Amino acid sequence: MNNTLLILALTAASFSAAAQQPATKAAPATKAAPATTTAAPAGYADMMAATIKELNSTGDPAQLQEIVSKFERAAAAVPTDWLPQYYQAYGRLLVSFQSKEEGEVKDKYLDQAEAALAQARKLGGEESELLVLQAYIYQARLGISPMARSMKYSKMVSETLAQAKKLNPANPRIYLVEGNNLHFTPKMFGGGPEVAKPVFEEAQARYAAFKPATPLMPNWGERQVQGRLKAYAAQAATPAPAAK
Repeated sequence: MNNTLLILALTAASFSAAAQQPATKAAPATKAAPATTTAAPAGYADMMAATIKELNSTGDPAQLQEIVSKFERAAAAVPTDWLPQYYQAYGRLLVSFQSKEEGEVKDKYLDQAEAALAQARKLGGEESELLVLQAYIYQARLGISPMARSMKYSKMVSETLAQAKKLNPANPRIYLVEGNNLHFTPKMFGGGPEVAKPVFEEAQARYAAFKPATPLMPNWGERQVQGRLKAYAAQAATPAPAAK
């Protein structure tokens, strides 16, 4: 593992001199990837897989920052692969969610996430996944100041998810983010747990059927759905307080 992670500390020039293997690519999306390509060094796929596993295994902001730095170095090593940029964006999003810092700092993390996401799009990333992550970033901005931002960002989340669903309705992360949006929307505005639960159940079914195209493609979110449904089940099983 240590040898694998040391690969990331090398410069892009060091990577290009290493033995080569094809970089991970996604199917063409709305924007074509550049005509020129950079071959990935030996061990690149294993390193990416290990770093993605790290990303999905921690909620500690400091650790997440270190993991994002690894993806930044991977992006410098193979600048034609959209996945390091995508995972940088996802990692920055998680930092914003987990950080105890003030809202302005959280917004800066989300600014960085959107910048990385824009790069992933330029490289021809899978558009449905990019749109879901964009919607999730909007959701994070909404969560920083719900009262002040609900009118703007709640609509942006819904519209972006609708675009993602049109492109690939089988993507389970669409229903995860949609369920979150409904769960935290007050009942008076058409949200709440009862409205969100069927959407999370749809997400669970989509995750059960979902198979990523490659081991490095996005595959996060299932545990969050399971956790939410378990919480709903626990609440339903709790007896109501006796009347006094």
